Amino acid sequence: MIKLSFHDLVHVSKGGTVADTLEKTADLVAHAEALGFKRYWIAEHHGLAGVASSATSVLIGHVAAATRTIRVGAGGIMLPNHAPLVVAEQFGTLDALYPGRIDLGLGRAPGGDGRVIRALRRTLEGGLNTFPSDVEELRSYFADDSKTGIVATPGAGATPQIWILGAGLNGARLAAALGLPFAFASHFAPDALDQALETYRGEFRPSAQLTEPYVAAGLNVYAADSDEEAELIASSQQQFSVELFAGKPGKLQTPIAGYRDRAGSRGATTIDRVLRCSVAGGPAQIVAGLTAFAERTMVDEIMVSSAIYDHGARRHSLELTAKAASQINGKRTDGFND
Repeated sequence: MIKLSFHDLVHVSKGGTVADTLEKTADLVAHAEALGFKRYWIAEHHGLAGVASSATSVLIGHVAAATRTIRVGAGGIMLPNHAPLVVAEQFGTLDALYPGRIDLGLGRAPGGDGRVIRALRRTLEGGLNTFPSDVEELRSYFADDSKTGIVATPGAGATPQIWILGAGLNGARLAAALGLPFAFASHFAPDALDQALETYRGEFRPSAQLTEPYVAAGLNVYAADSDEEAELIASSQQQFSVELFAGKPGKLQTPIAGYRDRAGSRGATTIDRVLRCSVAGGPAQIVAGLTAFAERTMVDEIMVSSAIYDHGARRHSLELTAKAASQINGKRTDGFND
């Protein structure tokens, strides 16, 4: 059975503002909830023009208030940027406000360049290497097990669902060792997808939180009424990816027909490499793409990502994606994890 979740950078479209973007984000999450999406995650990034997800825990509260049942959370909090106690207090607060609905995905990347790291008053010296111990410290605050001698208030006794995120093998191994669910960032870093899933499943150790491996993986999905329209709306994210890897990130641009062919050899290479885990098309193509990705990965959830310029087109893409998953689930009773 295919389960759908949603991952968002909260892109600001050209001509738009942060304020109207956040209003549309709340509308999109409510729409995803009505369509049966399991969870909605916001990614922490800093210093990227056109990405409004930097104050991740604040934004989680905003979208949780606009919904009733869908799980909402961070995909993820970049733990090297934060003291574990502060994260415990923030997510303890969110868990108290929205019990049973808060996810806390944890990543080891800084979510920005060296200037951002300095501006956050953090350092990478030991930061990546201390990620496992930082995760354990954070879990200790939630467990209130006296290991730190500090009581997180709020935080102690809170039960956000903790995930480990990754784009390689380190995250897979840590999630397996701790017995935590694992989410792989194949929507922008697909190279190690198969190896990471194999590593996580092969090395998984049961824990109090999880008795069997549980994994999600990102897939860019651009669904429209026709293949041509889907290819067109996908071009906005293609433009963003090319600009990002060229060191010039900006707002989400209006779609350009045939953009990949106009992007030059370097731009086309970036698109083909970074956005390799993508499906764009009309309803039949979306069914085929979701089926192929699910059969290849056997993931428990497909984490849909779609940076689409027009809000109405983005809502419609989610509708068609949910319909495609429903069609697949109606046809098949085996081959996918429940």
